[in-house]
Amino acid sequence: MLSGTPLRTKNNFKHFKKIFANFAFKIDSKKTDQMNLQNHKNLIQENGFTIINNIFSEEEIEKISDVIQNIDTSKETFRKSEDLFAIRQFLKEIPDVKEFIFNDNIKEIIKEIFGDKYFAVKSIYFDKPEKSNWYVAYHQDLTISVDKKVQLENFGPWTTKQNQFAVQPPLDILENIFTIRIHLDDTDENNGALKVVPKSHSKGIYRPETIDWNVETENICSVEKGGIMIMKPLLLHGSNRTTNGKKRRVIHIEFSDKELPKVLNWSEKILLK
Repeated sequence: MLSGTPLRTKNNFKHFKKIFANFAFKIDSKKTDQMNLQNHKNLIQENGFTIINNIFSEEEIEKISDVIQNIDTSKETFRKSEDLFAIRQFLKEIPDVKEFIFNDNIKEIIKEIFGDKYFAVKSIYFDKPEKSNWYVAYHQDLTISVDKKVQLENFGPWTTKQNQFAVQPPLDILENIFTIRIHLDDTDENNGALKVVPKSHSKGIYRPETIDWNVETENICSVEKGGIMIMKPLLLHGSNRTTNGKKRRVIHIEFSDKELPKVLNWSEKILLK
């Protein structure tokens, strides 16, 4: 019996050593993930955007696509020609898709990069199908979607699209917003990948006609299917027409942690669980 005791102790030691090694690996992996997210946060602060691939699995993308394909497209918020190409208030119109979009990866990204008090304030689904294929000139996203039109200092001009109100708010509200673009297809320069002017988000209101290409550079943002692009609304961005006939389906979601003046509400405020 005594001769066997050291052997069992040695085996136990090996067993616990293996468990500890696995546990340590998980901790190190978590730290690595957080460090990577910090790197992405730094890139957003410096350049106005970053790209993170492998956020959604093939199965998750298929589930999201299936929900979109089986919706009633007759509503006013759905813009289409012969093919569906845009859905405004996407998360409000298609609530069934939220469980697939807000997976653990997205929740972790929002918490670590944006902050734990951020909520969704706007969502749009875009496609560039062959018969609804358009060119988008360089611009900044200067408006927010709200529930009504009221006269407020530093809010304006106002626009209305499909009975929805949009207004240009004070600059600090725009600077606070993050946008996540979820790619349901591989996207590159041949099927309408976003092109951006790095660092332009830090220059306030930047009119496209004043871009000095002797100073500025252009970046084409290729994103893999299941990947995301995070950007600031004040980043100058645009896109070209699709030339290869391939789809470029994107879900665009904006996030903020700011409340609007009491008389005004975000038209699509969605708290994250």
